[in-house]
Amino acid sequence: MTDSWGSRFFGRRQLLSVLHGHLDTVTGTGSGRIVAVRGRRQVGKSTVVERFVETADTPYVFVTAVFQASRSKQLEDATLAWGESSHPLPDADLLTQSPASSWREWLGRLAIAARSGSVIAVLDEFPWLADADPSLEGELQAQWDRTLAKLPVMLVLIGSDVAMMDRLASHGRPLFGRLTPLVVPALNPSEIAEALPGRSAMEVFDAYLVTGGYPRLVSDLTIHRSQTTADYVRDSLTDPYSPLVTTARLSLDAEFPEPRFAYQVLSAIGASDNASPGFKDVLGSITDAPERARAETATTRALRTLTEAKGLIERELPAWAPPSSKLRRYRVTDPYLRFWFRYVERNVDRIARGRADLAIAAFTRDWDTWRGQSIEPVVRMALLRLAITDPHLSGVESVLPWWVRDNSVEVDAVAATAQATVLVATIKWRSHGNITGAEVDQLRRHRERVPRSEDALITAISPNGATPKGADLAYSARDLLTAWS
Repeated sequence: MTDSWGSRFFGRRQLLSVLHGHLDTVTGTGSGRIVAVRGRRQVGKSTVVERFVETADTPYVFVTAVFQASRSKQLEDATLAWGESSHPLPDADLLTQSPASSWREWLGRLAIAARSGSVIAVLDEFPWLADADPSLEGELQAQWDRTLAKLPVMLVLIGSDVAMMDRLASHGRPLFGRLTPLVVPALNPSEIAEALPGRSAMEVFDAYLVTGGYPRLVSDLTIHRSQTTADYVRDSLTDPYSPLVTTARLSLDAEFPEPRFAYQVLSAIGASDNASPGFKDVLGSITDAPERARAETATTRALRTLTEAKGLIERELPAWAPPSSKLRRYRVTDPYLRFWFRYVERNVDRIARGRADLAIAAFTRDWDTWRGQSIEPVVRMALLRLAITDPHLSGVESVLPWWVRDNSVEVDAVAATAQATVLVATIKWRSHGNITGAEVDQLRRHRERVPRSEDALITAISPNGATPKGADLAYSARDLLTAWS
């Protein structure tokens, strides 16, 4: 089985199961259902839905919108799509004899096809269709309530504009109360392990940190099976058109169609030497910002956009800190974008001029350090997922870092229930060597300053999972990988 880049189709079992479950409900009840599929550009939304319709053994039509195309062009393509399916809808030849003159007519044709049995209709990049015809949402709502909801129609709306897809389901919009949301994330570490059989757990996490689980990048990495992830990076940096260099730009150009201050803030956070810079760090690193009196306000506004509207930045607080705490740090949510801002964006011009050696030297110089910092939020995520089954983490509701205002004392992971800290951990992601007794002793001293940590387990987390002297518990890369199994 191959995906749209010609490699094996891997992972996505849960998503495919959910989509088939929706179709089973439509077929079993004879009633329609709208599934709103959203996710960031390049994460493989269309590929998953294509796989679903091709394996569903149900007639379908798959409409792919064209960016900034006119309403008539979109309708013409949507009509042609009736005859392009590998499992066409009933009477597809009649449905394509002339272009639909409106979405009302197109949806009416869909209703005619559904009278013969279950059908699937996919509108890919629905926001582009709505841009070309602002009445589409209202027309869809009217036709759905009048006819389609009473027929075995599974309508799948796909969108990369995450904010717009969220707004579709908001109160006051035509489709409010009619949508079933489905989020398509990037591939998780377990799915990457499936794509890279034979790789160690540490190498799988390396691949996750570099590719972020973007299917196009994981597919590209599978071609380099004999190489380490670091070798793959060095090879990719020599080619200005390699997926590793270009994929982020394709995604970000959709998020920021024109230069904006929010992009500058995002770039500053991603490129920072500090894995999770604070507000003053971000403010101080921005160039070409408004005058100082306005820079703080502009940065605050940009951070709100990046965290709340775009979901590109995550705001971190120390464990047990109240939501109002000023001890905030920021980091790029997506591992691949963190990598790209750190090693690619600042070197794009150099790579294009044939000086990829400078980009490769920068990567080689601090890859170990960057990897050690960037793995920390992934480890915390793994511990939170392991809390479902791991008795040592029973009742854990949050896994967060902890630090003091002057950053003189930090703890990499604090796992807490609603009442107490159950685990404090040091994370040392080294290719060779174990966590030392001195590092465990330091963690024990730091535990005394973490709130509600009197009985917290002293925990060592490293790729090989060795338990150093003085530690109560240890986790290896293999242990963490099971969190996504």
